Amino acid sequence: MRPVAGQDAIVQDCRMAADQELVAHCRELLAPLGAIRSRRMFGGHGFYVDELFIAIIAFGRLYLKADAQTRPRFEAAGCAPFVYDAQGKSVSLGYFSAPDDAMESPALMQPWARLALEAALRARAAKKAPAKPRKGRP
Repeated sequence: MRPVAGQDAIVQDCRMAADQELVAHCRELLAPLGAIRSRRMFGGHGFYVDELFIAIIAFGRLYLKADAQTRPRFEAAGCAPFVYDAQGKSVSLGYFSAPDDAMESPALMQPWARLALEAALRARAAKKAPAKPRKGRP
């Protein structure tokens, strides 16, 4: 049986509308942090606060930036790490899903979003830190 002409386009349009609704909802949740910007990337969306990359939407979920300092809080809350398969290997990035209750309101999201912002600030500071001189070289 052949699909009805245009059926794939309808399914894709519905998926795109749902994606845009999630993006709009996440922008609203993250808005208390500052100027939020989002852009499409890698089949999902990335979120920036004042030009710091703090979150991604992938596979229909919001993932917040984490680092060694914030990871234990995300793990304790039962948040899942962002993991994807690449060339037969599981790759884990420094992002964790937002807690379910945090997805309900900006007030509930704010402490988690602040953790993501703090991790992004530390990552930026680490990149800007001057390189340590090698021994024997000025």
